Formats: sequence, C-alpha cells, structure tokens
Amino acid sequence: MPWLKALHLIFMVTWFAGLFYLPRLFVYHAQCEDAPGRERFKIMERKLFYGIMTPGAALTVAFGLWMLFAYAWEMYSSMAWLHIKLTLILALIAYHVYCGKLLADFKHDRNRHGHAFYRWLNEVPVLFLIAIVLLATLKPF
Repeated sequence: MPWLKALHLIFMVTWFAGLFYLPRLFVYHAQCEDAPGRERFKIMERKLFYGIMTPGAALTVAFGLWMLFAYAWEMYSSMAWLHIKLTLILALIAYHVYCGKLLADFKHDRNRHGHAFYRWLNEVPVLFLIAIVLLATLKPF
C-alpha cells in the first residue's frame, strides 16, 4: 500500500504541475503577437498536455482506483468525504478535458479568449487541490 500511495502522489504532483502551467502558457500565448512565438507556444502546450499532464492524470487515476478498490472501498464507501472527493476528481478531469479543447483551439488559431480569462482559469486547479487534499487527509463528515 505505501508504494501505491507514493506513486499516486508522485503522478498527482505531475498532473497538477501541468494543470498549473498550461493555463499560464495560454496567458502568454493569448498575448503573443508574432507568428514564430505562437508556433513555439503551440509546441510547448502540446508537449505539456500530451507528454506530462495526460499521462500524469491517467496514472493518478489508475493508482487511486487501485487503492480505492483494493484497500478502502469497504471501509470508506459510506462516508460523505469520499464521495465529495470523487466528485471533485471527476470535475477536475472535466477541467483537464476543457484545457485540451482550449489547446485544440490555439492549435487551429481559433482562440476566443483574452489573457485575463486564462489568468482566472489558472486559479481553478488551486481550488481543486486544496479541497481534495483537505478531504483526503482530514476525512471530515
């Protein structure tokens, strides 16, 4: 179990690093006015999303589900904190997918948002991180 938890946390940190950085790249990309700069951001965003974020997300979820069903489901399945945490994780996955949609918009030069939108979007994963970590460690309710 300690190895599963360690791997889960390592890939969660990897995933969140991408979730924090990709919208920041979008801020700079939305402000960029030259074609070579825009192409450079497209490459950086693609590599971050597909090379770091998505594998981090998949492995976080895989190790989390492994721990959940192997060790915790019977003990915690009736507790509200776990259901709230799982709901937040589903919402975080939806946020990840939305970032992928924004990535595709930038790739095809269809960005419809200004840099201020992406600055606010960049704060969303912070809220998820705080709530999920508090639920997992404090196990309230």
